[in-house]
Amino acid sequence: MYYDQNGEPMGPMEWATVCEDRAACVVQQTDVGDYWISTVWLGLDHSFMGGPPLIFETMIRSPGGEWLDYQEQYSTRAEAEEGHRRAVALVKTGGVS
Repeated sequence: MYYDQNGEPMGPMEWATVCEDRAACVVQQTDVGDYWISTVWLGLDHSFMGGPPLIFETMIRSPGGEWLDYQEQYSTRAEAEEGHRRAVALVKTGGVS
């Protein structure tokens, strides 16, 4: 249920220790105007329906400070970095509101 950033299993205490350093969990964070795009390592498997562990996530916060109905999850850091770029492009092209 717990995975390091390389997708290797880890124990809950090790995960908790890593998570104490919030900066260690950040993949990328980008401001586009008043929007904030955040991609982080969660370390917890969010693939509730099976498949590879989903341990990274991108979300977008609106100018009003609310999280938009946008959420993407990934299995690898490379997927997360690419997903972050897609989310930034989506905001830049006006694809979110």
